[in-house]
Amino acid sequence: MVEEQQVKEYVEKVVKINRVSKVVKGGRRFSFNALAVVGDQSGSVGIGLGKANEVPDAIRKAIEAARHHMVEVRLTRKKTIPHEVVGAYKSTRVLLRPATAGTGIIAGEAVRSVLEQAGVHDVLSKVHGSKNAINVVRATLDALVQLETPIVSAQKRGLSLEQLFGNMDDQSMN
Repeated sequence: MVEEQQVKEYVEKVVKINRVSKVVKGGRRFSFNALAVVGDQSGSVGIGLGKANEVPDAIRKAIEAARHHMVEVRLTRKKTIPHEVVGAYKSTRVLLRPATAGTGIIAGEAVRSVLEQAGVHDVLSKVHGSKNAINVVRATLDALVQLETPIVSAQKRGLSLEQLFGNMDDQSMN
């Protein structure tokens, strides 16, 4: 009996390509770096940075690095984030807030690419501090890693959901 392995279909997106130069004795030497985001659009996402002398090589390296650094993201059934969260990387802060169904992704290009690849459909975001694409993408990923569903939060504390939130019927009466 042969077992078939489930191969996940990943969607790749190049966020930014940057040309950098090094000044040497004979003039300038140009090289490229590429920032890529890879995800399965259902809870897994990874980011990668690739550097090479040619653009296609830099993109290939970035995608390989992103596939290597995949993380799981906890989402609600409505494909939004369970709670408000702030991610940070260096001087960049990214605020993510859950939104009602149908809102869409209200975010800039760098944040949007990470959220789309993770499978988030409804969220509001705001970037504070540095707007550098690499820092913004890493801060967004930091925010997504911090997410906890109520079930995971209750398990970490050794409580049941009823103990964590109390009896909801008593609170709604008052």
